[in-house]
Amino acid sequence: MPECVFCKIGSRELQAMVVYEDPDFIAFRDINPMAPVHVLIIPKLHYESLAEFTAKDATLLGRMLLAATHIARQERIAESGYRLVINTGAHGGQAVSHVHMHLLGGRALQWPPG
Repeated sequence: MPECVFCKIGSRELQAMVVYEDPDFIAFRDINPMAPVHVLIIPKLHYESLAEFTAKDATLLGRMLLAATHIARQERIAESGYRLVINTGAHGGQAVSHVHMHLLGGRALQWPPG
């Protein structure tokens, strides 16, 4: 089975506009942004969906949230506010079968979203 597009970005096989990277995560600008700041944060290891995670993954998930807060400060949207979204499964709107968190900000966001 070929690697997914996010695995290829995580391994630097495909280029992306990277804004953050550490040994476990890479974050890059969405190619179809829904807000002035729209960054995708992904684990470098392949997890198909959030449904695969168990209690043993709690530290990894916590570090993903901490990476998001770091990026929000870096992007200068921490004070004004931002949204974090993880879509899971087809009905949840997950378009790429690799866990990813959307960081959106830079404008007032409405709820519920479109």
